[in-house]
Amino acid sequence: MSVLTDEVGMFQHKKFSTIARKEGYTTDDNARALIAALMHHRNMGDPDSLRLAETYLSFMLHMQREDGLLHNLMGFDRRFRDDFGSEDCMGHALWACGYTLSVDAPEEMRLVAKEIFDRCLPPSRLFISPRAKALTILGLHHYQSAFPEDRNPSRHIEELAGELIAQYGVEADAEWRWFESYLTYANARLPQALLVAHLSKGGPSCLKIALDSLDFLVETHIVDGIFMPIGTEGWYVKGGERAVYDQQPIEASCMVEAAVVAYVITGENKYLEAAKTAYEWYHGGNTLGVVLVNGVTGTCYDGITPEGLNRNQGAEATLSYYLASLTLLENDLL
Repeated sequence: MSVLTDEVGMFQHKKFSTIARKEGYTTDDNARALIAALMHHRNMGDPDSLRLAETYLSFMLHMQREDGLLHNLMGFDRRFRDDFGSEDCMGHALWACGYTLSVDAPEEMRLVAKEIFDRCLPPSRLFISPRAKALTILGLHHYQSAFPEDRNPSRHIEELAGELIAQYGVEADAEWRWFESYLTYANARLPQALLVAHLSKGGPSCLKIALDSLDFLVETHIVDGIFMPIGTEGWYVKGGERAVYDQQPIEASCMVEAAVVAYVITGENKYLEAAKTAYEWYHGGNTLGVVLVNGVTGTCYDGITPEGLNRNQGAEATLSYYLASLTLLENDLL
């Protein structure tokens, strides 16, 4: 991750393997980078990872407004490029800060993470985006593990999980077991959040819907033994034709992360197989048989197009690969 990072934070994009400085930085990427750096430190004990984590946390602190919302975009000139970020941006911040509180980060880092989290949480009650709600559940779950005596996180998790379950009830049927009438990006975050809500003492419907929707994703995304994420050029609308390209690395990572949680909860090998199949997407187990990991730089290519690799190697792609790898490693599955 250091190849994408300067003293400010993680850059958003690369042109091939060269940093595209004019594209600047995002809170979305730095939040995910914070999680990846702390996961790496937790598993490897690498002091450099902790120093990177401090950089990413400092970036997030700088991006937070007085009202708790966060800017998402900042240019290389260090000027904000938006008034405030999306709901998903806020969800990523809550997830990252909650995770920081739950691991063996230095006390000073955890104090900063708690301040960002506590200021960002109230606006989350107005979230509409299902993915933002899912990311908030992930953050609250980690916060709860750090402060088990505080009952408010579990209540908030229950509320958000209930909203996702209600949305599933409106949209799902026997053939389309999903929360929306379309499949777009970071799909597996939704069942992952309900699985985590189940671990936080969610009701039985939480686990059932989490597994039903994850099974639907597995059936939809794994074709003839190959992971084939929904393409960004048209997505997949219920009753329509799915887009095959462009395929994005974030989909493989989200599937790995969700399937590993399902495997840990249920012990069913089908989820372990789904996680490994999704992970192999990075290593050539995809529709074009191309390897997405740059063996020289350790970064990940931005996706697969009909013509082959998108040879840019930005933050989201690289972080997706790292989070997938670290999730498997942390659970002794790699």
